[in-house]
Amino acid sequence: MKASSHLHVADSPKPNDLGPLLHKNGVTYRVWALGHTSVVVHVEKPGLPRRTLLLELIDDSGYFFGTDPMGAAGDLYSFSIDGGPLIPDFASHYQPRGVVGPSMVVDTKAYDWQTKNWKRPVWKGHVIYECHIGTFTQEGTFKSAIEKLDYLRWLGVTAIEFMPIADWSGQRGWGYDGVMLFAPCHSYGPPHDFQALVDACHSRGMAVILDVVFNHLGPEGNFGHQYSDHFFHRGQDTLWGQNFNLDGPNSEPVRNFLCQNIRYWLEEFRIDGFRMDATHAIRDSSPAHLLAELAAIVHEHGGFIVAEDERNERKILEPREKNGWNFDAAWADDFHHVMRVNQTQEHQSYYGMFDGSAEEIARTLQQGWLYCGQLSLFHNKARGTPCDNFPPECFIYCISNHDQIGNRLLGERLHHVISPAAYRAFSLFLCLVPYTPLLFMGQEWGTSSPFLYFTDMPDELGAKIAEGRKHEFLETKFVTDSAHCEKMPHPQNPETFSRSKLNWDEIQDNKHHLLLDLYRAGLKLRNELFSRDNPSRDSWQIEADENTVTIHYQLADKRVDVSLCLQAIAKKLPENSKVLLRSNASEFVDAALEEAPETIITIF
Repeated sequence: MKASSHLHVADSPKPNDLGPLLHKNGVTYRVWALGHTSVVVHVEKPGLPRRTLLLELIDDSGYFFGTDPMGAAGDLYSFSIDGGPLIPDFASHYQPRGVVGPSMVVDTKAYDWQTKNWKRPVWKGHVIYECHIGTFTQEGTFKSAIEKLDYLRWLGVTAIEFMPIADWSGQRGWGYDGVMLFAPCHSYGPPHDFQALVDACHSRGMAVILDVVFNHLGPEGNFGHQYSDHFFHRGQDTLWGQNFNLDGPNSEPVRNFLCQNIRYWLEEFRIDGFRMDATHAIRDSSPAHLLAELAAIVHEHGGFIVAEDERNERKILEPREKNGWNFDAAWADDFHHVMRVNQTQEHQSYYGMFDGSAEEIARTLQQGWLYCGQLSLFHNKARGTPCDNFPPECFIYCISNHDQIGNRLLGERLHHVISPAAYRAFSLFLCLVPYTPLLFMGQEWGTSSPFLYFTDMPDELGAKIAEGRKHEFLETKFVTDSAHCEKMPHPQNPETFSRSKLNWDEIQDNKHHLLLDLYRAGLKLRNELFSRDNPSRDSWQIEADENTVTIHYQLADKRVDVSLCLQAIAKKLPENSKVLLRSNASEFVDAALEEAPETIITIF
């Protein structure tokens, strides 16, 4: 092949897009390699000799383009920069042999979408189910996950949130060490399988939320530096890895790269919304923060965008005209923390910010998050901003998520460490909060499986990661005795991964099935009361005494009380009330309990 002499930047649908572009005249390869003078693509087809194509540098922009007229879907390709070794495409759409192998040209347009009338839903009234594909089923694939979607619809889930799928090193991992942002994880299946999974969710009326990590790239298989040092911020790394260059010299192509990534998932995979991981660690001092730009792109497509941000900053939710990011919602982990501390009395690390009292739970419910500017002894400074003017759908509540389980030494879940009655009470209460509830896979039946931290890195790097985890546990004071760290299952051990897989056969056991029935009943009642909506702030009030937190709902022609009794005492039901649901009712426990923690829903 000869170098293209007629290709211009404008030939790309978006002039600064990267990655392979499949079209009727072949495949156009697009690379940004600022600081280099030569980019050659090596193309492999089964049964044919390898071909090469010298890409053309457009002016001094760092953008290289070239068209292979024989190119087609399924071609494997790699790049050599300035005569260096072959490396995969930093904007690869698929890595069938892993992140250090050749990239593959994928025809995403070839997928035949079955949900013809699909439309992205509004961000309101959702019940989210967080899912890790690799441990959701025994097979751990996109295809096998489809088999569980009817169950999720029956449960009452309206949106499924997939933990990151951008490909990473090895066969096992949480997904937060991704290095190929456009390529679905090869161990889960090819891109068309992920399209089929999204399609299957939509056909059942469930939205799809994709967890995206832009605060760092993983330690293995990150070839960004080989393309250009300008991809990353020197000296501004996060705890987890290198930070993208969003505001330094030559940062515009980097910003374009990340914006393209969001557009790609929206347009080629019909993703409905995004959960942006650890947005507090995305450093950008530009006049317009990258995250505000991403929110605008998502909203232009009719989607929604959610932040995980530990700071409790209202700017996340504020519109752009108020210098906000205009996100639709944020994870509000204060709720998880106050609830957990109430039962476990843990005060290590950030749990030390909470006392877990009924009054603290009530204040969290009243506002959205607990810390709204008061002093945090953990941070040794004020934390948070006022938030009680934002609608309830802006706050995502949980009693379990991947972080709060997997970042514990033994990966134990909440129901493993508190009483069954307390767990039922918390579970039913979560189902009826005015905010957006999130469930982590398996919590609804009290799975016996832990959710451990697992990796599949090269041996030396894997050993360093394991030691780093132990050091982090001690440094954050989640563990105070170094000897206890030796109990940590080794992340590199395949058994650590296999132990984290859900055992779906457990549902048949009476103990697990009764808990599942409670979740099903709670979410069904939520839908009946709120009609796929979040009740507005003027339709409810919060009341608390030493032992009980009550949400008083005034819903059209009825009043409904959701009361969380935190201690093992006898309960007195209000006069003129009728019980709609209670967590210790005989249909949810082997034997009815009178004096135990409980959530009771009554109607007047």
